[in-house]
Amino acid sequence: MNDDMLAARAPEYVRRIARYVPGKPVEELAREFGLDPQAIVKLASNENPRGPSPRVLAAVAAAAADLTRYPDGNGFALKAALAQRFDVRPEGIVLGNGSNDVLELVAHAFLRPGDDAVYAQHAFAVYPLATQARGARGIEVPAKAFGHDLAAMHAAITPQTRVVFVANPNNPTGTWLPPEDIRAFVAAVPRDVVVVLDEAYNEYLDPAQQANATAWIDAFPHLVVSRSFSKAYGLAALRVGYGVAAPAVADLLNRVRQPFNVNALAQAAAVAALADVAYVDESRALNAAGMQQLARGLAALGRRMLPSHGNFVLVHVGDAPRVYDALLRQGVIVRPVANYGLPEWLRVTVGLPAENERFLVALASALAH
Repeated sequence: MNDDMLAARAPEYVRRIARYVPGKPVEELAREFGLDPQAIVKLASNENPRGPSPRVLAAVAAAAADLTRYPDGNGFALKAALAQRFDVRPEGIVLGNGSNDVLELVAHAFLRPGDDAVYAQHAFAVYPLATQARGARGIEVPAKAFGHDLAAMHAAITPQTRVVFVANPNNPTGTWLPPEDIRAFVAAVPRDVVVVLDEAYNEYLDPAQQANATAWIDAFPHLVVSRSFSKAYGLAALRVGYGVAAPAVADLLNRVRQPFNVNALAQAAAVAALADVAYVDESRALNAAGMQQLARGLAALGRRMLPSHGNFVLVHVGDAPRVYDALLRQGVIVRPVANYGLPEWLRVTVGLPAENERFLVALASALAH
């Protein structure tokens, strides 16, 4: 049996999946164009440009002394820290290899062929990918002002719907909905439908805008809140996230979770990062200043930028493939978003001040040619 014949044995819905394409790595661009890696600016993957805090580095160094042992498969210390911080029960927490893992666990536990999942147009690409991987049908609801149309999403729920994905703030558009709107939506969704509230960028919101969504779970046991340490906490390389749910739901997710899915270094780093409140506050302030810097620069270039509540901006450039390539040749990596139905836009992570300026100068050159 040749490779093609073997692949044909896989379910058709798996063979139709378009693989997730991450932001171009610095090393790949350096090889492709013969550039100095140290001179490349990566603004493609919404990472925290500051790097991890010193407390995190110290925690990782200490944990590295015991690499011969498997990690705590239950994540006791991290769950205890999360439970204390957010006043939730440890038995309602599930740890993930990034919050992406939590989204996959929900799909794995609740979706099967013949079921539906509802999500918004221009929402995170993993929602349709996780849905299709289970043979379920994705219902994409047209966006409203580039964001979620909650009324239309509620209307799209069918008797076969098992999961609804909501991102707030949304990636890649940066749109955001007030907590009261999200809570009303969760309350209106039938209790036999799981609502996944993806808050990967929650820490970049002004504290007054942050929803206390984990406190809603007692009233709405069909709610799962997912969050990440990859963004504001600066731990993207370690891949650690978490979900908060009703204990019965968390138990199901833990049943389908891979053993030891969060490694020991990631767990130690996350505990230290969670305790370093000042680092997150400083990252939020730096991001806000960088957002203003990009807004001024893009306005001067006559480019439209969507108002964003994350650590990135969506910029209208017209011929996005050409502009993207021109930026790459100048050593600046951003993110094309044609796969999100936005072929004339580029997503740009907010970087350090010098990185933002480098992007603006490179964009001016790319637009001029």
